[in-house]
Amino acid sequence: MNTPDQWSLPEVEFCFASVNNSCRRNMRTMLSVSTMYVVMISAIVITMLGNMFVIISIAHFKQLHSPTNFLILSMATTDFLVSCVVMPFSMIRSIESCWYFGDLFCKLHSSLDIMLCTTSIFHLCFISVDRYYAVCDPLHYVTKITIPVIEVCLLISWIVPIFLAYVLVFSEFNLIGVEDLFAAINCTGLCMLVYNKLWGVVASFIAFFLPGAVMVGIYIHIFTVARKHVKQIDSGPTVKQAGSESKMKASSKKESKATKTLSIVMGVFVLCWLPFFLMIVTDPFINFSTPEDLYNAFLWLGYFNSTFNPIIYGMFYPWFRKALRMIITGMIFRPDSSTLSLFPAHA
Repeated sequence: MNTPDQWSLPEVEFCFASVNNSCRRNMRTMLSVSTMYVVMISAIVITMLGNMFVIISIAHFKQLHSPTNFLILSMATTDFLVSCVVMPFSMIRSIESCWYFGDLFCKLHSSLDIMLCTTSIFHLCFISVDRYYAVCDPLHYVTKITIPVIEVCLLISWIVPIFLAYVLVFSEFNLIGVEDLFAAINCTGLCMLVYNKLWGVVASFIAFFLPGAVMVGIYIHIFTVARKHVKQIDSGPTVKQAGSESKMKASSKKESKATKTLSIVMGVFVLCWLPFFLMIVTDPFINFSTPEDLYNAFLWLGYFNSTFNPIIYGMFYPWFRKALRMIITGMIFRPDSSTLSLFPAHA
């Protein structure tokens, strides 16, 4: 006959067995732990390698030294840093449900997390502005999107997130009004940001909803203009010079492809980050009842945005695929490799 002890729950495990106020570890099966490690490590490696290839491609090939690509280069650098200094520590915290790296590094990691993810989102926003002028005002694109303008965009993309992240985390403005709650859940081995109602809304608005609204508005306008251009070309006069018609069709095809790429970038961005920021806004209003595993799932979905960006480039930008082949085969070590053409001869 089975005794009650045989049916009792497994012994509780703590993050630090010898510490009185240690946090409890979540009990997971070996299968679930192994699966989570495989998925997260794969995401980290893909993010690291993909963005590293983008960085090397744009930095090495002179043909890619354009204002637009400098924005992409900076964003790839941001996403690369996410994979190096944010995702590995978040992986251990998410799986083990414990923070083993001390309180100071917890604050530093949280700041880097907010800063780099927000910086990546800001880059996507400014890339959408760049594409707006390229599609909707091509005649003035070269005069409006210049290197000094891009430098200002890059400055904003880095300075605002740095200010938001470090002021928020180290000032602890996010804890005003929820000190008692945080004190009740605080323990050794805990590293999490608790947002009060005000800062949940403010941080989410600055980091996601404002740049996201700008992106959605711009891309809707780009889609409208691109569709109008296609209709104008299709309904134009039937008698055209052969060269002019060919050039217009090529331009129309290029615009259509660019619009398709932008729609995928936009869709992936919203899919990855919207659940997380909706959770940040709503969690204080439901007494912080969001399950820890759901929080981690939405957080990692946001991280995956940094993973998907270089994959999108590889799928839709021939210059990236050609540059990738040259990097993998070692052709970039040739003395003249930086001046090689990455675009088709007819482009």
